[in-house]
This record gives sequence, C-alpha cells and structure tokens, in this order.
Amino acid sequence: MTQNPKRYTITAALPYTNGPIHIGHLAGVYVPSDIYSRYLRLQGRDVLFVCGSDEHGVAISMKAKKEGISPQEVIDKYDGIIRKSFIDFGISFDNYSRTSAKIHHDTASEFFKTLYEKGDFIEQITEQLYDAKADQFLADRFVVGTCPKCGNEEAYGDQCEKCGSTLNATDLINPKSTITGETPIMKSTKHWFLPLDRYEDFLKEWILVGHKNDWKPNVYGQVKSWIDGGLEPRAVTRDLDWGIDVPVEGAEGKKLYVWFDAPIGYISSTKEWALREGKDWEPYWKDQDTKLVHFIGKDNIVFHCIIFPAMLKAEGSYILPDNVPANEFLNLEGNKLSTSKNWAVWLHEYLEDFPNQQDVLRYALTSNAPETKDNDFTWKDFQARNNNELVAIYGNFINRVVVLTNKYYNGVVPQPNELSEVDEATLTELKAYPAVISSSLERYRFREALSELMNVARLGNKYLADEEPWKVIKDNPERVQTQMYVALQIAAALSSLCEPFLPFTAKKLSRILKIESPLSWATVSETSDLIPAGHQIGEAELLFAKIEDEEIQKQIDKLEATKTANKAENKVSEPQKEAIQFDDFAKMDLRVGTILEAEKMPKANKLLILKVDTGIDVRTIVSGIAESFKPEDIIGKKVTVLVNLAPRNLRGVESQGMILMTTNAEGKLVFVNPDAEAANGETIN
Repeated sequence: MTQNPKRYTITAALPYTNGPIHIGHLAGVYVPSDIYSRYLRLQGRDVLFVCGSDEHGVAISMKAKKEGISPQEVIDKYDGIIRKSFIDFGISFDNYSRTSAKIHHDTASEFFKTLYEKGDFIEQITEQLYDAKADQFLADRFVVGTCPKCGNEEAYGDQCEKCGSTLNATDLINPKSTITGETPIMKSTKHWFLPLDRYEDFLKEWILVGHKNDWKPNVYGQVKSWIDGGLEPRAVTRDLDWGIDVPVEGAEGKKLYVWFDAPIGYISSTKEWALREGKDWEPYWKDQDTKLVHFIGKDNIVFHCIIFPAMLKAEGSYILPDNVPANEFLNLEGNKLSTSKNWAVWLHEYLEDFPNQQDVLRYALTSNAPETKDNDFTWKDFQARNNNELVAIYGNFINRVVVLTNKYYNGVVPQPNELSEVDEATLTELKAYPAVISSSLERYRFREALSELMNVARLGNKYLADEEPWKVIKDNPERVQTQMYVALQIAAALSSLCEPFLPFTAKKLSRILKIESPLSWATVSETSDLIPAGHQIGEAELLFAKIEDEEIQKQIDKLEATKTANKAENKVSEPQKEAIQFDDFAKMDLRVGTILEAEKMPKANKLLILKVDTGIDVRTIVSGIAESFKPEDIIGKKVTVLVNLAPRNLRGVESQGMILMTTNAEGKLVFVNPDAEAANGETIN
C-alpha cells in the first residue's frame, strides 16, 4: 500500500457507448468511486478522478448494425446521454473524455509502438473463427456458443456472463456467428500477442504476496485463480473495421483490441485534463508517491489486475494500482441486468421520473451495494429506504432541529449554558464519527461508512427524544438553549459528513443552516462549536419527500412491460408438424360458436363446464381453462369450436367438442376468436 501519498489518481471503468448508464453501472463503479473522490477532496488531498466513454470494440459495431446506423452515430448518441446523466447525477469527474478523441488514439498508438519496439510482443499467425457468409473474421462478441466451463449455451466469445469465466472465441463449443447464424470456419490471420506468461512471477509477487491482506477477497480470489491456472499470451490486436489502427507495417485492416486500448483511456483522459488545466500529467501516473485506485465491476477484474498491469510493467515507467476494489453484480427484481434486453433502470429515465431525488438513488445503491456478493435492487426496497430511513431518520431530525430553532429563537443559534454529562457525551461521540467513517472509506467499505453516517442522524434523534426540549421549554428555557445548541452541532456535522454520499442533500442542508463554506472533517472531529451561537439559520425545508406507492407501481409496471416485450421477441414458434392432405383437414368440422354458460367443475382446479351455442345445437364442452379465466368473464365470448370431435367423459360429464386456444408471449391462454360478424354455426374452412 502507498503510505501517505502526495496525490491520488482515481479511475472509474470506461462505460461502453452502446447504451445509457443503468443502476448496475452506478452501484458497481460510479457511486463508490465518486464517494471516495469526494471524501478525499474533503480531506484536502490532491485528487484526480478520471473516466471517459469507451467507444471502440465489437459492442459498438453490434449496436450500429442493430440500429442501422454508423458506429460514429452510435458513439455520439450515447456519449451525449451518458455525459449528461453523469453531470445531472453529480458524479464529480475531474475529466470525462472519450476514446475516439485524437489524444487517445495518439496515446494508445504510442504505447503500442513502445512495447513493439522493445520486442515485448509475439507476432503469430493463428487460426481464428471466420464467417464465410459474411466474409469477415468474427470478433469475440460476434460469436456465441456453449461455455466449456459451465455449459451455458449463450456464452460470448470473450466471456461467459453466467459463470464469469473469461474465454477465447475458439474455446466455445458449437460456436455460431451472431451476424448470420452460420457455424464459423477456421481461417489463418496474423496478430500480436502480449506474453502474459512472462509476467507470471511478477504478478505472483506483486498481488499474491504484496496485496494478500489489503485487496478484497473477491478480487484477490479471481486473480489467484487465473495465475494458478497458468497465464498464456493474449492477443492485443483484432480483425475489425472499427477502432484504433495497429500502428506497424503489415497490420493493415487490423485494430487494437479494445481491452488494450480502453485502460490506456485513463492515461489519455489525464493528459486531456492536464492540457486544459495547465498541469503536468506525468506525476499522476509515474510518481511513486501517487496512489492509483481503479474502480470497476467484477467482469473487469482480469483486465485491470493482470493484463493492464502487465502492459504497464512492460512499458516500464508507470506506477501500478494500489488497489482495485471491484464490486460484484447488482440484479434487478431478481433478474440479471441486461442492456440488450432493456432489463434495467436507466439513469437518464430515473432522473426524469424522480426529479431532484439523485441522493435517494445514491443512498439506495450504496446501502445495498454488491461489495462482496451479488445483490438485488427492488423498487419496494428503494421506497422503504427512502421513507423509513432518509425521511424518517435523517430528514426528521433536521426538520425538528430547524423548526424548533425558528420557533424558539427566530432561527438564531442560542447561547448554550452549562453542559450536562449527556451533552458532553453526545458531543464527544459526534467528534469520533469522522474518524469512524474515514476508516470504513479508506478500506472501501462504503455500505459500512454510509451506515455510520446514518448513525450520526440517529444520535441526533435519540438526543432530542431523550431530552424532549418541547416539554422542558415550559419550566426550564435556559436548559433548552443548551439542548438546541447541541442538536444544531449535530446538524452542522451532518452537512459535512454526508457530502461524499449525498452531495445534493449536503448542499441543501448547508443552505438551510446558512453555512457558506463547507466544514472540513478535521473541524468536525476537533471542535464542538461547528455552528456558533448568534448564527442565523434559514427556514425549514424538507430534505426528503415520501415516495408514494403509485410512483413505485409505475416503475414496476414499466419493468413488467419490458418482460412481456422480451418474451414476445424471444418467443420461438413450434416447428411445423408433418404435412397432411386436404382430405385430412376437411375431416375437421370447425364452427363459430358463443359461450352461453360457464361454471367450474366440482373438485377440479383446471376444468370449466361450458354451454356453447354452435349454431347447430347447444352442447356441453368441458375445457381445461379454469386457471386462466373466471366463468363470468367468458359468457358471451365468440369462440371457434371443433364440433365433430368424438365425445369424451370427463369426471362424469360428457364433453362434446373442443374450444380452440393458443398462448401469448407470457404463456397465458388466449381464445382463437372468429370475426364478430361471423354467425354461430358458420363453418371455418
């Protein structure tokens, strides 16, 4: 670990510009990295927090093909959406760049050439998957097949999203091209490889020995598994039509592999920031007194802990990450988040549906962060955390303090009298919280840190509940001056301590308390006079609003609509049955009918007894539709009836025909209805 660093370089995983930002991205990467950066700035540290849009690679090409537009149009569209969402949500990047920028192309090309000229690459002709029908080599994401490790039949050529294994496309069993659906063939092509096996000893010493005690178990375990399995050379170039050209002779038509170019985006984003601010970029990447921290999701662990460090080590002049506090995955309402299936809560849509409630989502995602295991986001839990915690604990405390101060003292902080033991103990406990919260944040335990922040609000609520100034005011107004003074110190402390987690709330609370310059954490831990006697505060405002059931139901309904649409889109029709002759079809007598009566079959969950007017008679038909329809809802329904089906006795009732049904995308039964103009008894032929 870097001890007492002079500066911090904090990176957040570059989001692919093949779709907007969703809550999985936020919980895994952007909220924790923002909390950490804001916290360090409050400590007065030199912090550089960089990110940018990842605009190369197959994901972009796939999106462009799907939408019928160019890759450039895709990246411009989603870079705009992502960039605005981050700003509106309060993610405090010092620089947000994009890998399509010239400075990035130049930086990545120079990095490749440096390693190439040092002889660090292996040049190899290999057999790669090729789609003969599409006449192109297949990049990893253009291949799907069966994962050799877990048997998932929808694994991609670079990774199985079910078991998390990193793969090569040639590892897949029964591979298929996602472009044409064809089975690809093997074809020779030349590529350049980074020989990871050469760096095995270095990685063992640096990570398995050096970071055994300070890296998160999920990160350390995945890295150890990879190293123990033996490292192999990995290609850093690809046969693609979108990306950064490989800058050497004989590489025409080839691009840098996105996982070679993307992490270099952190460096080029730093250069872009330095040029704008008139600073030197190199200390943030090359000075041993700099602490480098990568915030990523678990699917990026291998690239940030093995491949990128090997690249940096090969180049020779860069520092290595001090920590890579990767989070696990966040699921949504019990199902895995999916951009392609639209199974997500999109940040830009959330900001429209819940205006001025950025901090509610930040709070919900942090308190339920998937730090050590996959967690599940549900709208009901989101509502409960807002109503039962932010509103009922934090907001309630601040509201009571501000209302009472205005009521008793016209908003002026009262002069305290002699402090009681309870007052002293409360203020002493308050002073301890900055160090407690810092300890959790320094160890990347953001859920724990947020819980401690809420304990400050709980401390305030308990103090007021125990002291009851609204009762004491009648007989001992001098005592109430002290009580309200103490409560106001807790409120002032919250305006500072909550800033990393709830920046919009911190700003609003500071405005209510009329604290013009933010209190430092050192001030909170060192003094009890955070907001002095005689200071004028403002009027009460609600920090948080209760979220009603109707708002939550809208979001649940939106997800249900997505689920229905996905089922319809992915529904596979049954294959055609064996061919029959016209005479076989002519044997069936299909008629238009109307259901006249319907009742449940006694002691049978699935059966309804129907009276149907077939136009030729009124007959009884027993139908297994009771779990899908209530009897009263289908009386008068036009139906299609097979009238010449041989009668069959079902639980003592003779059924004389069959109602035609099908199922919809959700698997629910649906009547095959004739046109309303068709009269009972009309034949269907």
